[in-house]
Amino acid sequence: MKLKRIGILTGGGDCPGLNAVIRSIAKPAMSYYNATVIGILDGYEGLVEGRHRELTPSDVLGIINQGGTILGTSNKGDPFHFPMGERNNIRIVDASQQVVDHYRNLKLDALVTIGGDGTQIIAHKLAEMGLNVMGVPKTIDNDLEATEVTFGHDSARAVATEAIDRLQTTASAHHRVMVMETMGRYAGWIALGSGLAGGADIILIPEIPFSWDAIFEAVLKRSKGAKFSIVCVAEGAKPSGGEVSVREFDKKRTDPVRLGGIGELVAKRIEDETGLETRVTVLGHVQRGGSPTPFDRILATRFGTVALQAMSNGEFDVMTSLRQNTVITVPLIDAIGRQRLIPPDSQLIFAAKAVGTCLGD
Repeated sequence: MKLKRIGILTGGGDCPGLNAVIRSIAKPAMSYYNATVIGILDGYEGLVEGRHRELTPSDVLGIINQGGTILGTSNKGDPFHFPMGERNNIRIVDASQQVVDHYRNLKLDALVTIGGDGTQIIAHKLAEMGLNVMGVPKTIDNDLEATEVTFGHDSARAVATEAIDRLQTTASAHHRVMVMETMGRYAGWIALGSGLAGGADIILIPEIPFSWDAIFEAVLKRSKGAKFSIVCVAEGAKPSGGEVSVREFDKKRTDPVRLGGIGELVAKRIEDETGLETRVTVLGHVQRGGSPTPFDRILATRFGTVALQAMSNGEFDVMTSLRQNTVITVPLIDAIGRQRLIPPDSQLIFAAKAVGTCLGD
């Protein structure tokens, strides 16, 4: 297929590696295909509203190491669930036809959608409306099915691991319990990976509902020996028989639930029930910022170049995927069917338990 005009957008939350993907598509598209590359501003929101700009070679110069995205992004721009109106008078409308119209008006041959499950669900719907769509998987949560890993995850896990390293020294100095809350939504990949790498004493993940008594017993046992404990808790973790902690609801988002608060709850319960001095650190958006790790830079570049090659072969309504260290394409429908959660028989869980880590069960 002859690619003359390619659109690129970044949707959902930002993460390290987005610019590396943009670069890996735009540079060869301009150099080898002599194609025009249109950057859609602020994700699907920009595609609904018709905001875009043509990218030049200088736009993608030296951006492989930059976090964020030069195109901007939004997690409130779902064309099929688009918020309109002022703050106190928001109404939700279907603006998908506007997306189709802008795609046609821009005379795009293809649209690359870089994002997580929400972004790719929308991409598949647009493909069903006749658009040539190519997905590239991105999320720090690593919860996107049909790929072994998403870019952005390794960088977020590295930030969380460094945070645990730093918390250990201050926890040891003051003989405290330190609770650290990570992102990840309903998947525990960041918490489990960083907790294992950082040597956390207790790791709480959504896939394993925890027992309060198991946590209290673990920190009290530690207080008699090492005299400090590190608790790494995923934002989607919950006690057995309990519910996840919700920070707020935002109807402008496709998923209106914003998780948060479990770290503060765990810290309060530990201090109240054991009497041990406890502090909490919520990493929040620091996990999304900064430069991507070398792994994420390379994976993002591989995803982008394979995406461009697949589009030139006429492949659409698919997503790039890492399988056994090889980047391939898979149908978008396979990627959005369900979330990728930590399986009960995961070697990560086995390794954590083998070295004495309490998982709250």
